[in-house]
Formats: sequence, C-alpha cells, structure tokens
Amino acid sequence: MIDEPTTGLDPRGRRDTWDAVNSLTADGVTVLLTTQYLEEADQLADSIAVIDHGWLVADGTAAALKERVGGSRIDIALADSANGAPARAALARAGFEAELDERGTRLTFAVETGGAGLAHVLSVLESRGIAVGEAALRRPTLDEVFLGLTGGHDAPDTTADLGDPGPRPEEPAAAPSGARS
Repeated sequence: MIDEPTTGLDPRGRRDTWDAVNSLTADGVTVLLTTQYLEEADQLADSIAVIDHGWLVADGTAAALKERVGGSRIDIALADSANGAPARAALARAGFEAELDERGTRLTFAVETGGAGLAHVLSVLESRGIAVGEAALRRPTLDEVFLGLTGGHDAPDTTADLGDPGPRPEEPAAAPSGARS
C-alpha cells in the first residue's frame, strides 16, 4: 500500500515515483494507492474508487468514471479579459453555462455535442467580435468527475463530531417509524 506517495514532491520526483509504481505493476505487483491527487490516480490506477464522507460513491476505470459524468468539456482562453463577462453572457444566450475564472480570461463548460459544440461556441463568440486566444475540446478530468459525483460540496469540518454519516448514497433512507411500504 502506498499512501499519498507524491505529496510535496517536485515534478521530477513525482515522475520518478510514477515510474517506480508503473515498474512494479508491470512486474505483476498489485499496488493499492491512496491519493487525493486525482491526476495521479488517472495516470497510475487500473481501477479507481471514489470515496466521499467515508462512503464509496463510485468505482471503475478512469475512462468509465469520466463517461459516467458524460460529455466533453470546452476550455476557451479569451484574448482580452474585458470580454469575459460579455462572452459568458453570449454563450448563456446560446444555451451554454460557462464558468469564468477569476481573471476573466478563461471559460470552461460541459457540452454533449463534442466537436460540433466547439464549432458552435466559436461561431457565437466570433459573431459578437470576441477574440479567442485558445480553444480546446477535452474529456472531463477526474477532479471534475469527483465534483460531479459528490455534488461539489465542501468537505465537512473534520474537527467537529461527525457521528453516523447516515445512509450510504446508494441506499434509501429508512422509512419513518410506523410507515408502511
């Protein structure tokens, strides 16, 4: 078992650690890896378990988990930060819910139509005279998968007494006393 093997490592140290893990698995060794660094899980794991508040909420290959949240993602880097809000508004009118970064230069959002969606987005922005510096169509990251599967909520205060975490996400809550099913 390896717990958080690359925390605090520089990129070279992280790459060397990943190479060592890959060498072990190539030799037939099973490695149980715990990590919050989801790019690491994406690079190293054959199977991933997503745990939220102590409960298993999903498991499978990275590709299967990414498919579960569906769609593709579009990243747009604007040439001018003054166009951030107008670009987001234009895309909203066209049916795209984009997140704008704090600098007002990058939009990110999900699309179901892949390349056709990217072409449409670029057309919308061009028709409004909004210059695009870069545009990319990509699969969701495991960070986006985690947030999608867990609702993107903040972690609980771990200094508080959390008590029983309640029913598992895949189990219905118990019926009230005296209720009939």
